[in-house]
Amino acid sequence: MKYLVMVQGSQADYEAMVGNGSPQSPSWDKTQLKAMFDHMNAINEEVSARGEMVDAQGLAAPSTARFVTVDAQGEPLVTDGPYAETKEVLAGYWVLDCASLERVTEIAAQVARCPVPPGSPDYPVVVRPIDETGPSQD
Repeated sequence: MKYLVMVQGSQADYEAMVGNGSPQSPSWDKTQLKAMFDHMNAINEEVSARGEMVDAQGLAAPSTARFVTVDAQGEPLVTDGPYAETKEVLAGYWVLDCASLERVTEIAAQVARCPVPPGSPDYPVVVRPIDETGPSQD
């Protein structure tokens, strides 16, 4: 079964990773960044070697996001970031093809053990099954 494994973050976290810490998210140094990337790369290598990796991506900072809606006439309304009202956003994800919910939960626990600077926010790793049933054909 396929699962989406999501990690969360905030604009403050992205700022902290480039040295602009805040009370919400302390600054990262180069050693801490390397430890985080090494940890994530080890997970990627493991799930790839086991044939579980479908896709994985880290996402750019929320300040680069764009919201697209439509007005009453169906014309696009575009709002560019950053979004001060947004606290947590999707920071990255894996699409994994695992034999069981228990296995993907093990992987999510590995992700949750990612090293971060002391005082960093604690975000849950979110696991959601991917619905591959498709639309019903009546």
